[in-house]
Amino acid sequence: MSLSEPGASRAGVELSPDELLSTTRSVRRRLDLARQVDAALIEECLELAQQAPTGGNQQGWSFVVVTNPDTRRALGALYKQGWDAYLQTIQARVTPEVPAATPSRDTLRAYRSAQYLADHMGEVPVLVIPCIDGRTEGASTADQASLWGSILPAVWSFMLAARARGLGTCWTTLHLPHEREAAEVLGIPHEEVMQAAMIPVAHTIGEEFRPGPRRALDTFVHWDRW
Repeated sequence: MSLSEPGASRAGVELSPDELLSTTRSVRRRLDLARQVDAALIEECLELAQQAPTGGNQQGWSFVVVTNPDTRRALGALYKQGWDAYLQTIQARVTPEVPAATPSRDTLRAYRSAQYLADHMGEVPVLVIPCIDGRTEGASTADQASLWGSILPAVWSFMLAARARGLGTCWTTLHLPHEREAAEVLGIPHEEVMQAAMIPVAHTIGEEFRPGPRRALDTFVHWDRW
């Protein structure tokens, strides 16, 4: 059902625009793995994602929505490989000359949350793979910016729309070292189409989310020049 049709579903949490923008979080541990997601909710979010701007209004995006359990497990396994490799990279940086720093409580919580998602990615009810026509290998900075700038706004719109409907999401990229394998699983023409992320989508456990801690504006905003 199109959102423009009478009676279209808009069920979700009541949020002002500022609340929506400040409380759309990366949800990992609070994804409800047991509750199915209505396909109509995903379609509503995708309809809104379509309204995002793209370079030259080319609209070269594609979204692969994965609900098949076997396919989700296969993608989850690729994601777990990426996570394990990432952890090994971090551990390799620790040497007698460069000892590991004591992590903060927030850092520990973030790692535990990320580990949980890596362990359960294949169980998330819906995995969305946003894609864009073209590839960035060997492209200039300007061409790369144009290509990424043509998919990122659409994905963020999708995630905001999901939040407004009581769904949690998280931008992840750790399956991309295995992008070609994921393309084979999903039938994506790898040479012509680039995967941008893997977005887990599920109802959230609880609906209350707070703005995250952020730096003061004067630590990163530069007026007129750096």
